[in-house]
Amino acid sequence: MDGLIMAAQLLLGLSILVILHELGHFLAARAFGIKVEKFYLFFDAWGFKLFHFNYKGCEYGIGWLPLGGYVKIAGMIDESMDTEQMSGPPKEWEFRSKPAWQRLIVMLGGVTVNIVLGIFIFWMLTLKYGETYIPNAQLPYGIAPGTVGQSIGLEAGDRIVAVNGKQVERFEELTSSKVLLGNSELSVLRNGEERKIAVPGNILDQVADEGIAQFVQPRIHLEKVKELDPQGPAKKAGVQPGDLIVSVNTRKVNYFDEFQSELKQYKSKTVELGILRQADTLKLNALVNTDGTLGLVIPITGIPTETKSYNLIQSLPVGAAKAWGSFADNAKGIGKVVTGQVKANKAFTGPIGIATMFGSTVNWAKFWSLVGLLSMALALMNLLPIPALDGGHAVFLLIEIAKGKPLSDKFMEKAQMVGFFILIALMVFVFGNDIFKHIIK
Repeated sequence: MDGLIMAAQLLLGLSILVILHELGHFLAARAFGIKVEKFYLFFDAWGFKLFHFNYKGCEYGIGWLPLGGYVKIAGMIDESMDTEQMSGPPKEWEFRSKPAWQRLIVMLGGVTVNIVLGIFIFWMLTLKYGETYIPNAQLPYGIAPGTVGQSIGLEAGDRIVAVNGKQVERFEELTSSKVLLGNSELSVLRNGEERKIAVPGNILDQVADEGIAQFVQPRIHLEKVKELDPQGPAKKAGVQPGDLIVSVNTRKVNYFDEFQSELKQYKSKTVELGILRQADTLKLNALVNTDGTLGLVIPITGIPTETKSYNLIQSLPVGAAKAWGSFADNAKGIGKVVTGQVKANKAFTGPIGIATMFGSTVNWAKFWSLVGLLSMALALMNLLPIPALDGGHAVFLLIEIAKGKPLSDKFMEKAQMVGFFILIALMVFVFGNDIFKHIIK
């Protein structure tokens, strides 16, 4: 059932994005009097359709292959490769008979709608929920770095006060792109002294392997045990809800990260737990699991949060900044892949990974936030100068405008085929990488 809920959310989110993207092309084409022959959600590959109907000369339908969607614009060399139509003389209602600037607007119509949609979604989310964040200056015990944070020199109890010389106001900035895209500098207060710690350009590779929690988290005090796994080692050792663990093998543990760190040193080994139970101090022996846990739940408390609310007008620039920020982050990420600073298999995720992000429960705030992020990502991907994508068509049209004459149909057909094979290769890579990361590995 969990898998079905994740798949349903993914399908709904992508359907919204695809329909609106293609609607952008459709409306722009119709505005210039260009005939649109088909409007499809998903691909009707080899002529198989789940549903279709005709209205005012256009066929609307749903294909069986859920890899996107398309509009078939008359007189345009596209994924349909309808060379028969292109062999005749241009007609006034065809794409090829229109001025280059009009065709350029048609090609950018889908991307424009995706950008507008992304901004609108983040605008509405900001209006409804505001912004909840952790004030960095109010963290009571500083940070608790994970294995990735420790690898660059961070230590438990550090206070990161600035990134690239700019003061950090919200803790979330420390796990944002301005840090995780690397080549940044952290200003750290440690024992009253300020230190500079460099974040390497390939930090994202490590975070992709270990998880964001292994970079930095707020440091929290160790609280009393809340729940126990009935079959876990802590329960078998005699630990009870309400117990406070104060030591592991006589080593005192005051913070949650200290407790975790000690347990990881004794995987599959027996440790002596110092337990404070009401007024009594007990010593209990427990066998640590192979993953360095004891099968107990300790609540995370003491992290301060603040919520900032916005009205309709105030929330627009905040939402727009979030949308454009995600667009810029994706662009920088692609740049990191191209320059070899981040491995492609770590940077890209496919349908399985995206479905996992949606989760197995329906949370509409999370759903729309992911749809907004995907909308901006889809806009960026379609702007890439790859033939068969909107960006490739746009590049050819800009060349045509500069030359004063269109590129030949034969060149456009070959370019479309090259672009098609590039896209197939990318899809195979993304799907294969997805399967390896989430199923095989």
